[in-house]
Amino acid sequence: MADLLPRPVDQAVPGERVVRHISWLIPIFGFLAGAVAAVLRDWDWAEGLWLGSALAWLNFHWLKRGIWAFTAGATSSSEKPRTSGVTILAATFRYILIGFALYAIFKFLHVSLVSLAVGLCAFAAAIFTATAWEIVQSGRMRS
Repeated sequence: MADLLPRPVDQAVPGERVVRHISWLIPIFGFLAGAVAAVLRDWDWAEGLWLGSALAWLNFHWLKRGIWAFTAGATSSSEKPRTSGVTILAATFRYILIGFALYAIFKFLHVSLVSLAVGLCAFAAAIFTATAWEIVQSGRMRS
Protein backbone atom coordinates (compact mmCIF):
# COMPACT_ATOMS: atom_id res chain seq x y z
CA MET A 1 0.00 0.00 0.00
CA ALA A 2 3.03 2.26 0.24
CA ASP A 3 3.25 2.59 -3.53
CA LEU A 4 -0.23 3.26 -4.84
CA LEU A 5 0.94 4.36 -8.28
CA PRO A 6 2.72 1.52 -10.09
CA ARG A 7 5.19 2.82 -12.65
CA PRO A 8 8.37 1.70 -14.35
CA VAL A 9 11.53 2.34 -12.34
CA ASP A 10 13.00 4.68 -14.98
CA GLN A 11 9.86 6.86 -15.24
CA ALA A 12 9.52 9.54 -12.55
CA VAL A 13 6.23 11.21 -11.76
CA PRO A 14 6.40 14.96 -12.48
CA GLY A 15 6.76 16.89 -9.24
CA GLU A 16 7.65 13.83 -7.17
CA ARG A 17 10.78 15.51 -5.82
CA VAL A 18 8.76 18.56 -4.73
CA VAL A 19 6.26 16.33 -2.95
CA ARG A 20 9.08 14.51 -1.15
CA HIS A 21 10.60 17.84 -0.07
CA ILE A 22 7.26 19.11 1.20
CA SER A 23 6.71 15.95 3.25
CA TRP A 24 9.92 16.48 5.23
CA LEU A 25 9.83 20.29 5.32
CA ILE A 26 6.48 20.36 7.18
CA PRO A 27 7.79 18.65 10.35
CA ILE A 28 11.09 20.54 10.15
CA PHE A 29 9.33 23.92 10.08
CA GLY A 30 6.97 22.84 12.85
CA PHE A 31 9.76 21.57 15.05
CA LEU A 32 11.89 24.69 14.54
CA ALA A 33 8.99 27.06 15.23
CA GLY A 34 8.04 25.08 18.34
CA ALA A 35 11.67 25.06 19.47
CA VAL A 36 11.83 28.85 19.17
CA ALA A 37 8.65 29.14 21.25
CA ALA A 38 10.07 26.70 23.81
CA VAL A 39 13.31 28.68 24.07
CA LEU A 40 11.16 31.76 24.71
CA ARG A 41 9.43 29.73 27.45
CA ASP A 42 6.00 29.90 25.84
CA TRP A 43 5.05 26.25 26.26
CA ASP A 44 1.43 26.66 25.11
CA TRP A 45 2.64 28.08 21.82
CA ALA A 46 5.32 25.41 21.47
CA GLU A 47 2.76 22.64 21.96
CA GLY A 48 0.35 24.31 19.53
CA LEU A 49 3.01 24.72 16.86
CA TRP A 50 4.15 21.12 17.19
CA LEU A 51 0.62 19.71 17.17
CA GLY A 52 -0.48 22.01 14.35
CA SER A 53 2.43 21.00 12.16
CA ALA A 54 1.76 17.33 12.94
CA LEU A 55 -1.82 17.83 11.76
CA ALA A 56 -0.51 19.67 8.68
CA TRP A 57 1.74 16.70 7.88
CA LEU A 58 -1.14 14.27 8.38
CA ASN A 59 -3.34 16.39 6.11
CA PHE A 60 -0.61 16.43 3.43
CA HIS A 61 -0.09 12.68 3.75
CA TRP A 62 -3.82 12.02 3.28
CA LEU A 63 -3.98 14.45 0.37
CA LYS A 64 -0.99 12.80 -1.32
CA ARG A 65 -2.39 9.31 -0.81
CA GLY A 66 -5.78 10.33 -2.12
CA ILE A 67 -4.42 11.98 -5.24
CA TRP A 68 -2.13 9.05 -6.02
CA ALA A 69 -4.99 6.58 -5.53
CA PHE A 70 -7.35 8.61 -7.72
CA THR A 71 -4.79 8.98 -10.49
CA ALA A 72 -3.87 5.29 -10.29
CA GLY A 73 -7.55 4.40 -10.59
CA ALA A 74 -8.03 6.78 -13.51
CA THR A 75 -5.00 5.48 -15.39
CA SER A 76 -5.74 1.79 -14.82
CA SER A 77 -6.18 -0.39 -17.89
CA SER A 78 -9.69 -1.50 -16.91
CA GLU A 79 -12.72 0.25 -18.37
CA LYS A 80 -14.10 1.36 -15.01
CA PRO A 81 -11.64 3.28 -12.78
CA ARG A 82 -11.23 1.69 -9.34
CA THR A 83 -10.50 3.49 -6.12
CA SER A 84 -10.90 2.07 -2.68
CA GLY A 85 -13.68 3.27 -0.42
CA VAL A 86 -11.17 4.14 2.29
CA THR A 87 -9.36 6.49 -0.08
CA ILE A 88 -12.56 8.23 -1.08
CA LEU A 89 -13.62 8.50 2.57
CA ALA A 90 -10.24 9.91 3.61
CA ALA A 91 -10.28 12.44 0.76
CA THR A 92 -13.82 13.52 1.56
CA PHE A 93 -13.55 13.76 5.31
CA ARG A 94 -9.96 14.81 5.87
CA TYR A 95 -10.88 18.41 6.63
CA ILE A 96 -13.65 17.26 8.98
CA LEU A 97 -11.18 14.96 10.76
CA ILE A 98 -8.62 17.77 11.01
CA GLY A 99 -11.34 20.04 12.40
CA PHE A 100 -12.35 17.48 15.03
CA ALA A 101 -8.70 16.99 15.97
CA LEU A 102 -8.25 20.75 16.35
CA TYR A 103 -11.37 20.96 18.51
CA ALA A 104 -10.24 18.07 20.72
CA ILE A 105 -6.75 19.53 21.15
CA PHE A 106 -8.17 22.96 21.96
CA LYS A 107 -10.87 21.66 24.30
CA PHE A 108 -9.00 18.94 26.20
CA LEU A 109 -5.34 19.98 26.05
CA HIS A 110 -6.09 23.72 26.33
CA VAL A 111 -3.61 24.65 23.63
CA SER A 112 -3.89 28.06 21.97
CA LEU A 113 -6.05 27.91 18.85
CA VAL A 114 -3.93 30.57 17.19
CA SER A 115 -0.75 28.55 17.74
CA LEU A 116 -2.47 25.49 16.22
CA ALA A 117 -3.46 27.55 13.18
CA VAL A 118 0.08 28.88 12.81
CA GLY A 119 1.38 25.30 13.11
CA LEU A 120 -0.97 24.28 10.30
CA CYS A 121 0.67 26.99 8.19
CA ALA A 122 3.81 24.84 8.11
CA PHE A 123 2.10 23.16 5.15
CA ALA A 124 2.02 26.42 3.18
CA ALA A 125 5.56 27.36 4.22
CA ALA A 126 6.81 23.97 3.04
CA ILE A 127 5.01 24.34 -0.30
CA PHE A 128 6.49 27.81 -0.90
CA THR A 129 9.99 26.70 0.12
CA ALA A 130 9.99 23.52 -1.98
CA THR A 131 8.58 25.36 -4.99
CA ALA A 132 11.11 28.19 -4.71
CA TRP A 133 13.90 25.62 -4.37
CA GLU A 134 12.76 23.86 -7.55
CA ILE A 135 12.60 27.16 -9.45
CA VAL A 136 16.13 28.03 -8.34
CA GLN A 137 17.39 24.54 -9.23
CA SER A 138 15.76 24.61 -12.69
CA GLY A 139 17.45 27.97 -13.36
CA ARG A 140 20.82 26.49 -12.40
CA MET A 141 20.30 23.50 -14.69
CA ARG A 142 19.59 25.74 -17.68
CA SER A 143 22.71 27.86 -17.10
